[in-house]
Amino acid sequence: MSLNQQLSSYMNAGFPILYIDTFEEGKVENTIRQVADRRTICSWSLANGYGEYSTKEQAWLMPPTKDESTELVKVLESKLVVEDELHRTILLIKDAHIALENPEVVAYLKEIAVRISDGLECCVILLSPVVTVPVELEKYITLLENDYQSFEDICGIINQFIAEHELDPVTPKLLEDMAVAFKGLSEFEINNLLALAASEDGELSRKNLALIFEQKKQMIRKSGILEMVPVKEKINDIGGLEILKQWLQRKAKVIQNMKDAESFGVDMPKGVLIAGVPGCGKSLCAKAAASLFEVPILRLDVGKLMGKYLGESESNLRKAIHLAEAIAPCVLWVDELEKAFAGMGADGGHEVTTRLFGTFLTWMQEKTSAAFVVATANDITKLPPELLRKGRFDEIFFVGLPTSEERRKIFEIHIAKRRKQDMAKIKLSDLVSKTEGYSGADIEGVVKEAVECAFADGKDAVTTEDILAAIKNTNSLSVIMKEPLEKMKKEYEQRKLKNASR
Repeated sequence: MSLNQQLSSYMNAGFPILYIDTFEEGKVENTIRQVADRRTICSWSLANGYGEYSTKEQAWLMPPTKDESTELVKVLESKLVVEDELHRTILLIKDAHIALENPEVVAYLKEIAVRISDGLECCVILLSPVVTVPVELEKYITLLENDYQSFEDICGIINQFIAEHELDPVTPKLLEDMAVAFKGLSEFEINNLLALAASEDGELSRKNLALIFEQKKQMIRKSGILEMVPVKEKINDIGGLEILKQWLQRKAKVIQNMKDAESFGVDMPKGVLIAGVPGCGKSLCAKAAASLFEVPILRLDVGKLMGKYLGESESNLRKAIHLAEAIAPCVLWVDELEKAFAGMGADGGHEVTTRLFGTFLTWMQEKTSAAFVVATANDITKLPPELLRKGRFDEIFFVGLPTSEERRKIFEIHIAKRRKQDMAKIKLSDLVSKTEGYSGADIEGVVKEAVECAFADGKDAVTTEDILAAIKNTNSLSVIMKEPLEKMKKEYEQRKLKNASR
């Protein structure tokens, strides 16, 4: 449901306070005017003070004025004294996160909300890029978010910019690629980037895509919740895990041909949960999936979701989800998922975690966007069982310690990456036989140490003996975590999870 539809429905249904989380105040204010249905908009902002706009006359009845009489507290106080002044009005408060720091403002808004609940035909709309919900208003507030631009909207913005600035038209393919690249950016940001691109060459061209991508990285970084991870890893950098790799390659065909897949009747992939032993390639799989799909990868930092205000954590998660969907197709990487929902359902301080879990669960169940979730977990015993039910993820894979053949492949990858010229003289079979119980991370560490020691000792090449010496100095994961690993393996076998290896 679009923001226009939500505003119209909620106002007509008598919802007292609507809180819109947005940076684009001007765009949202225009939307409010479109759905106001001949109501008067009583508008207040910190910069411009108070004014009244008639949507019936399409004109200001009282232009915005800033003085002592238009301070928000005094405006609300006067409205409550003469209740008729609130009839058929929309009370629009911008800079809401600042306004709500005043306890008098909160108290007056609560009184107005009570009167609306008793039949007063009025609606309070709060606008702010930051969500702060005072406890006193929690039951009266409904949180909404401004829509991101659709693909068609972005194409319209680009074409309008080209027409207004008399630029050469772009090809249909470039228009499509630019619209996809702009997904997730606001109209303000899109126009700014188009202006910057046009100022450099006097035209819009394919090289502008790099500029758009860089701005998108800035936007994600500024969100403080998601991180765009640079990806160098390829699917061939994963040693073993052949079943998981084949599964990802099948999903890649769908992601890369979404329109054809949908026409054929294929459902949009939801994502995958990769669980198992630490250091055995789970995070590498997430990055390699993004590379395979040829899409950006966004890492969700669950720790940054937690806010100090009521409702802020849930709002942060919704914002992260909304941003990922707007940027889609993409990979949304949720690392160490079990830590995100640890203690879920316990008494006391875990109510926020429970609400976050509910939001995430609902989204995973109903998700239809091309934001492909790759969740990784070391210990699924700590995850709520609802998350493991069919319909949340497309598949759940177990990643165990690498087999002998997989260890050989991992040695090949890491030696070739550093000393390809020495590969022919290294006896991989000797290395494999000495690394039973080693994780992929253990093997990488062994190779790195052997290469470093060979360099420090002034050698011209890395030999089998150098790597064997490094193996001798390394305690494997199976030794360090023997009991937890045995317990973990039994758990995965009991749950009959699909093995990522052959």
